[in-house]
Amino acid sequence: MANSAQARKRARQADKQRAHNASLRSTLRTAIKRVRQAIQAGDKTAAQSVLQQSTAVIDRIADKKIVHKNKAARTKSRLSAQIKALAA
Repeated sequence: MANSAQARKRARQADKQRAHNASLRSTLRTAIKRVRQAIQAGDKTAAQSVLQQSTAVIDRIADKKIVHKNKAARTKSRLSAQIKALAA
C-alpha cells in the first residue's frame, strides 16, 4: 500500500490508465474479430471494407503503444492475406 501522498496519487493514476488501456485493447480485439467474421462469411467485398475500417483502429491503437507497431502490421498483413485467399 502506498504511504506517501505522491505514491497514492501515482497508484490512482496507474489504475485509471490501466482501465483506459484495457478498453482500447478490447476495441482492438473487437475490430479484429469483425474482420475474421466477415472472412468466415465468405464475402470478399464486405471483408475488405471491414478491414479498411479496422486498419484505422489498429493503427490508432498501435500509435498509442497499446500494442507494438510490428504486431499491428503483422495482424493487418495476415488479415489481408486471408481476404486475398478468398478469391482463390
